[in-house]
Amino acid sequence: MITRRQLFSVGGAALGALVTPRAPLAAARRPRVVLVRDKEVLDATGKLRAPILERMLDQAVVRLLDAKDAASAWRALIKPADTVGIKSNVWKHLPTPPELEAALRKRVIGAGVDARRVAVDDRGVRENPVFQRATALVNVRPMRTHHWSGVGSLLKNYIMFVPDPPRYHPDSCADLAAIWKLPAVAGKTRLNVLVMLTPLFYGVGAHHYDTQFVWRYQGLLVGTDPVAVDRVGLEILLRKRRAHFGEERRMRPPAKHIELADARHHLGVADLAKIELVKLGWGEGALV
Repeated sequence: MITRRQLFSVGGAALGALVTPRAPLAAARRPRVVLVRDKEVLDATGKLRAPILERMLDQAVVRLLDAKDAASAWRALIKPADTVGIKSNVWKHLPTPPELEAALRKRVIGAGVDARRVAVDDRGVRENPVFQRATALVNVRPMRTHHWSGVGSLLKNYIMFVPDPPRYHPDSCADLAAIWKLPAVAGKTRLNVLVMLTPLFYGVGAHHYDTQFVWRYQGLLVGTDPVAVDRVGLEILLRKRRAHFGEERRMRPPAKHIELADARHHLGVADLAKIELVKLGWGEGALV
């Protein structure tokens, strides 16, 4: 049950102008991004509570589509005739939680898709027969800083669909959005879930990971526009860096692929002022 609901228009650093609750998506003319947080999703030891995570996911999808309930929301996203690939991420330090992979698979099957036409994969997507035949994709990964692209984001998560990932590494992976135009993925993504349970907000080096730069944010960012979701996720990381270091700490390298996904590739919206942010659940600390 949602105990608190706040709807915000995201505007630059302000991220706080109140807009009319439950405004129709068509009237808003802005991509909607739902941030849902729950202070109980991780226990005192950091272990994930799967039932709470599943509830968060359903709450976010219902609000994203203004659906009457979770079942109807998932049926609006996924059709029984679909073949569905759930694109995960297996980076050993901060992988997509198996509990979230299982929850997404369960909901896709619950929408009427035969279990044999649903697969979860990351590095093997090009050889996976379900992904080869996929008519729909669900994109899910944790948000973290990244040595080549500034941040490892939803946009970057599709790099495993190409046979030569290094081709997209130059200039801070500036043209990652070009991958989204390839036949394997173009027009197929029904939902993007950026995992913000314990984001990594700072690091140095190709395989950096340091627990002092991970914090219990305990949230999910959900939307149909990957650029908009990534941009809100980036803003959260930038704010956390500012709070932690007491000064501005820009990404090195810069996460330019998010802005260029809008300005150069026209994949989605990267302007915070044009993104509708809906906040659900635990609101302590606002965006940070």
